[in-house]
This record gives sequence, C-alpha cells and structure tokens, in this order.
Amino acid sequence: MSARIAFLKGHGTENDFVIIPDPENAIELSPAAVAALCDRRAGIGGDGVLHVVRSAAHPEARAMAAEAEWFMDYRNGDGSVAEMCGNGTRVFARYLQRAGYAGEGDLAIATRGGVKSVHIAKDGDITVGMGSARLPGGDVTVSVGDRSWPARNVNMGNPHAVAFVDDLAHAGDLLSAPPVSPASAYPDGVNVEFVVDRGPGHVALRVHERGSGETRSCGTGACAVAVAAARRDGVEPALTGSPATYRVDVPGGTLVITERPDGGIEMTGPAVIVAEGEIDTEWLENTAR
Repeated sequence: MSARIAFLKGHGTENDFVIIPDPENAIELSPAAVAALCDRRAGIGGDGVLHVVRSAAHPEARAMAAEAEWFMDYRNGDGSVAEMCGNGTRVFARYLQRAGYAGEGDLAIATRGGVKSVHIAKDGDITVGMGSARLPGGDVTVSVGDRSWPARNVNMGNPHAVAFVDDLAHAGDLLSAPPVSPASAYPDGVNVEFVVDRGPGHVALRVHERGSGETRSCGTGACAVAVAAARRDGVEPALTGSPATYRVDVPGGTLVITERPDGGIEMTGPAVIVAEGEIDTEWLENTAR
C-alpha cells in the first residue's frame, strides 16, 4: 500500500459507501480492512465499499472489459463480497462522472452480477438497468419473534425474501438477520425486505441486507419489492405488454422502479458524493490485523 489511499464518501437514498479509486487494482482490500473502513465509530463509516477498478485490471472482470471499462468491485460492510448493489451502482456512476471518466448519457458498468447499463440524466438522477428478476419456486417464510409471514423469493443477481406486512414496525430492530425458512432456499444468505402499501403503485420498505444489517436503502431490494408487489397485484408486463412502475419509499428517500415487457428492470434515483480525503494506511493496516 502507498503511504496514503485516496477515498470519497457517497450515498444513494442514504445507502452510503466508502469509494476507493484504484484503476489498476493495486490496493489489496482484505475483509478486515473493508470492515474497518465501514466502521461508523472507528472508521469512515458506510454500508459497503465501492472499489473502482478498470475491468481489464481485475481477474473477475477481464471477460467484461470489452463491454464495460470499469468494474464495481463491491464489498459489504462486514468485508464479504457481494454480486451487485443497485444504489452502489448509481454512486459508482456519479464518481465516474465527477472524476471525468463519464459524462451525461449512457455508460456500462461491470459487476459480479453482469454488465449493467446506466444513464446519467441532465436533472441529476441516475437510472440503472438492473437486469431481469428470477422468481424461484417454493414456499419461503420470514419470521420476527412470534410473527411469521409468507415471502416471495426474488433474485436480482442477489437473493431477496420479500414479506408484505401490516406495519413496518413488525420488522423489529433488524440488528440481526431475520430467520428465513427453509434455509436451503438461500445457501449464501439473503436480503430480507418488509413491505407495506402506501397507495396504488406505491409501497414502502425496511430491509436487512446480508452482511450490512438494516440499511437506509437497498436498490436491488427495491426492485425485488416492485416485482413482488406487481405479481401480488396481478400485474405481469411480459403478459400485458405494458410496463409496470412502482414508487418505492425507503428510509433514505424514494426510488422509482419500472419493469418493462421484455423483463428488464430499471431503477431511477439520486446519487451524491459528499466528501473526499485520504486514508492513513498505517491505521488501516494496524486496524485490519
């Protein structure tokens, strides 16, 4: 590591991230180092780390380099690796714009969940093509204390269990992962969304993200919730030929989710860079031991 590591801090609907620009993939970020950076009392604080690497320089992304110059090497707040982060993708795109690597209009970003199409609008909002949802079969149940609810199993490149509840307070404190059964449905863990209705085409959620705990927002979770709500409401764009749009309120703001007839899902929302600075590598090395 160099004597100092540059970083930025950003958020998308208050889902916040430490951004580490590292075009040539020269910085080794161990799980312990990531967890130290994301510590809200002893570190910088964040729900995760966005490691910004050129696709050609990262072994997991080289095959995508022809489609996307940049790879979002995303890590959860506990240091674990994640396939995809929707809010993180918007913040990643905002960083590329700020750094001069991208401008208004379209760009592609490589993730472990595949290459994502992104559009940076003149009004500042960023739309991410999130791919299509998979709806694995089988019954799933989410529990909190002595309450339990049937949940919809939705995969957005990462796994989600979506439970519709009468009151978001029923989710409890979400400090620990709510039990989901059968465990075999999610061998690598799961993000759990608790959802209430606010009106036609309008829902609100709270979410426990695996590896991060409760977060102020979850982009892939908002997409999973919109798909689950549409199916519950008897809406399936592939059959009707018309897109379905849901407004999804998260604790940190609002996201607009549209499912197209071809199955593609688009997420639109804000992304903000709030600070930049340097990390003391001696601190990071000592903390991460």
